[in-house]
Amino acid sequence: MTLHAHDQLLLVVADDMNRSTALLQRYERTPGGWETVGERVPVNVGRNGLGWGIGILDLPHPDTDPVKHEGDGRAPAGVFALGPVFGYAAVEATQMPYRQATPDLVCVDDSLSTAYNRIVPVRPEVTFRSFEWMHREDSLYRIGVVVGHNGKAEAGQGSCIFLHIEKAPGAGTAGCTSMAQGPLAAIIRWLDPDKSPLLVQIPRQRLPEVQKRFKGIGE
Repeated sequence: MTLHAHDQLLLVVADDMNRSTALLQRYERTPGGWETVGERVPVNVGRNGLGWGIGILDLPHPDTDPVKHEGDGRAPAGVFALGPVFGYAAVEATQMPYRQATPDLVCVDDSLSTAYNRIVPVRPEVTFRSFEWMHREDSLYRIGVVVGHNGKAEAGQGSCIFLHIEKAPGAGTAGCTSMAQGPLAAIIRWLDPDKSPLLVQIPRQRLPEVQKRFKGIGE
């Protein structure tokens, strides 16, 4: 596949596959190459670290590395499309496609459901045994971005992966990537669908491989 259509990138680098914290840096492609945007942001990944997920590009990695699966407490490693944006408000300051998290909206994490890894309204014709509410009682999903992991909804390979507001600094997630609300809001304002933004989320050992494909990032 070609990567030339992608002109915005979020690079998340953890020290290793089992680390639950990482650093995020924004990049934008210019005529002179990839340039940093803003400052590095501390983020939280899965409480058990990272596991290789299903995205738009396979990155070489050791066979002994963990692979993402449902309920493993790991955030997906790899290269993923971003969007849409979602949130509690009727409208949000973003150029991206936006979906309001109404009180009847859920993300289905039941691998046996035909709605697995989809955000759907609760309806009698859609059956599932396990899900999470998109309009939570806390503020974690007040704003967020869908991460395009496991787009074909392969059973058991992980679902409902988002960028969202952190519970607390250093608090690992069930499989998402979380951060403070301010930096997340800045990212959401910056994301441009015409620039086909990507999330590249990796352990530090894989950074040289990523740098071959995206010249100038992570330097």
